[in-house]
Amino acid sequence: MRYLAPLLIGLLYVVLMSLVPEPHRRRLNAVVVAGAGAAYLSGGGLGGWEFAFTALATCVAYKGLDSWAFIGVAWLLHTAWDVVHHLKGHPIIPFAHDSSFGCALCDPVIAVWCLGGGRAPWESLRRTDEFAGARRSALRTESATLKE
Repeated sequence: MRYLAPLLIGLLYVVLMSLVPEPHRRRLNAVVVAGAGAAYLSGGGLGGWEFAFTALATCVAYKGLDSWAFIGVAWLLHTAWDVVHHLKGHPIIPFAHDSSFGCALCDPVIAVWCLGGGRAPWESLRRTDEFAGARRSALRTESATLKE
C-alpha cells in the first residue's frame, strides 16, 4: 500500500481535475501546483533553500497559467523536492514519516497528465473511438469502390 496508495491518489487527482472545464482546468492546476511548491515552507527543514524553491516553483507555476507543459515541469520540480525532503528526513507532514516519499510517487502521475495536455481521460477514449470509426468508414468506402 506504501506504493499503490500514492499512485491511486495521483490518478484520483487526474479524474477529479478532469471534471473542471477548460480553460479553468489549466489555470486551477497552475494555482494548485504553486500552492504545492510552498507546502514545505512551514517545516523549514532545508532553511533558506525552502524560499528559493518556493520562488522557483511559483515562477514556473505562473508560466503554467498559459501552458500545461510548465505545470507538468512544476510538478516534476516538486517531485525532486519531495525526494530531497524524504532523504533528509524532513517529510511534508511531520508526523507521517513517508509522506514526502508518497508525494514523490503521486506527483509524477499528475506531471505526466499535465505534460500530455491535461485532457480528461474520457476525451482521449472518445478520440480513439472516433479515429477507429473514421478508419472503419474509410475501409468500407474503399472496399465498396473496389467492388464496383
